[in-house]
Amino acid sequence: MNITRKRRKKCLQVGFALSILILTIIALGLNTGSLKIAPLDVVKTILGFGTPMYELVLFEYRMPRIIITILAGMGLGISGAIFQGITRNPLADPGVLGIHAGASLGLIVYVTYFTSLNTTPALLIPLFTFMGGCLAAGLIFLLASEKGKGLLPTRLLLVGIAIAAGFNAISLYLSLQLDEKTYSFTASWLLGNVWGRDWINVYALLPWMLILIPIAFMKAKPLNSFALGDTIATGIGTRVNKERIQLLCIAIALSCASVSMVGGIGFIGLVAPHIARRLVGPMHQYVLPISALTGVVILVFADTIARSLFEPNAIPAGVVVAAVGAPYFLYLLFRAK
Repeated sequence: MNITRKRRKKCLQVGFALSILILTIIALGLNTGSLKIAPLDVVKTILGFGTPMYELVLFEYRMPRIIITILAGMGLGISGAIFQGITRNPLADPGVLGIHAGASLGLIVYVTYFTSLNTTPALLIPLFTFMGGCLAAGLIFLLASEKGKGLLPTRLLLVGIAIAAGFNAISLYLSLQLDEKTYSFTASWLLGNVWGRDWINVYALLPWMLILIPIAFMKAKPLNSFALGDTIATGIGTRVNKERIQLLCIAIALSCASVSMVGGIGFIGLVAPHIARRLVGPMHQYVLPISALTGVVILVFADTIARSLFEPNAIPAGVVVAAVGAPYFLYLLFRAK
């Protein structure tokens, strides 16, 4: 009981510190752009006392983008923690496993039939990316499983990389059939460009997060049991196959819905859970919320850096994340040996 109380207290302390950091980065992000808005003017504008120009810039341009990155950061962080939990593979990540490659195929299918990205049809984008992610995940888990042994975590990474390569090739071929403007969008999406900048994009992503994140938090106990192995987890009453499928669907939906609005950003789902476990230990009732907050910190910070340091020619946030995530992935890979 004492250990549980200490872990809960530490989780609250870490969560509070990360929340303060997030608010600081958001304040910086709201002031980033061609029009500089002082922090006091930001507060006045949010409270309804700003100038029409400030209201236009904050509420129509910067605020939707900030909300999109917050929601997507949470989704990517939690999905990564779930994937690592159900596979017992510390290198598992939606991007590395090929889920994002499936999502990109779903997005290209969408833009092939719907040219609008900021009107009502845009509400369907997360659904298309989710279906693409499910297709990729189905193939990955089918090929990474063995009769009588179930899912083999050691085979999962290699199969995921192979499936990702295949799906990326198909996506590239289909994108070459698109018109120049749509091809430019898909190319920047694949690099991790936060393109969701309108309120319709917020409305498309928000329901997925509001529904799936609480469900993911309620699945912390089964995730803890997976760490013991399938045999012991079954022995203590966990319905292993049913829980694994449910958690897999939740993780795919969270990651695919997230990347549908922020592009093919990788490594957040890999890095955020590792940082969370270092901060609060292995128990998923603490890892999941801290992974969500860590994912927000990484994505919002990366997007702010990408927009501010390279102004006026902003680079995709995925480039900034990859610059940090790739070396960290190599470190984990060599450490796993």
